[in-house]
Amino acid sequence: MKAIIPVAGFGTRMRPHTLTHPKVLLPVADRPMIAHIVDKIIADGIDELVFVVGYLGDKVEEFIRQNYQVKASFVEQKEFLGLGHAIYTARDFLGDEPIFIVLGDTIYDVELKPTLKNKTSSLGVKTIDDPRRFGIAVLDEKGFITKLVEKPKKPVSNLALVGLYFFKNGTTLKKALAQLIEKNIRTKNEYQLTDAIQLMIDQGEKISTFNLTGWYDCGKPETLLETTGIILQRDFSRKKYKYENVIINQPVYIHENAAIENSIIGPNVTVAENTHISDCIISNSIIGPGVKLKKIKITDSIIGSHASVTGKSKSLNLGDYSEILID
Repeated sequence: MKAIIPVAGFGTRMRPHTLTHPKVLLPVADRPMIAHIVDKIIADGIDELVFVVGYLGDKVEEFIRQNYQVKASFVEQKEFLGLGHAIYTARDFLGDEPIFIVLGDTIYDVELKPTLKNKTSSLGVKTIDDPRRFGIAVLDEKGFITKLVEKPKKPVSNLALVGLYFFKNGTTLKKALAQLIEKNIRTKNEYQLTDAIQLMIDQGEKISTFNLTGWYDCGKPETLLETTGIILQRDFSRKKYKYENVIINQPVYIHENAAIENSIIGPNVTVAENTHISDCIISNSIIGPGVKLKKIKITDSIIGSHASVTGKSKSLNLGDYSEILID
């Protein structure tokens, strides 16, 4: 089965980090966020991946080809005209067989194999308090979707679409997407995947939902940090580290090539390779590769690659190759 993974966006909410890296290559615990997604897809039995790339897409392709043996194709989205347009860009891969779509910044923890065997198409949903940032689904009494609304100002449902879509027949989806493009049907000036799905429903397609309890948003700095903490607690809470004069408050992930001395690390801290930390107190933060930190206390921070920080306690959102001296 094929999976289409859109990864073309600029990731503006994650600047300055996305000025030099695609959002999907930003670290979540021990590896980039896209790696968590691809690992899960492959484990669920999907054996062909189609990436819709755009901004810094060459870096995404390089990472996938260097780290995975799976059959992978890369399609460029030259204009960023919405998620529906992104999927339509990959229309040559939409045939009569089932297709799975997952957003490149959607880390999930759910057993997909039963969903991939469904007799009907099905969309991943999660009940959340404020779904205004998402598309939402309205269901009938039998559990089938009757209406989808993209990022409503006044939600009529709290079932948020979380970026996982299973379609029983890719050709049906392709025809609906073609209708959007040909008739120039846009919502908020973009071709929305939800509008294409609504066309399918209006034309008689039965589409159900499947619930996700483990779904982790990586779209903003604060949610990236929150998701990192969850992954660290799940996968690294018992990992042991041996450093002299260093206190480790689990959960943390520290690369084996990192050097740490006279510091307190954690909880919820990721330290990448070739990083040197001395005389620091760090919590709830992501520290990129090649970073040098000395005599600082930080929390709720993201430090990009090869940055250097010396000074006092601050909260930082620092891009790659930056250097700060705090008196």
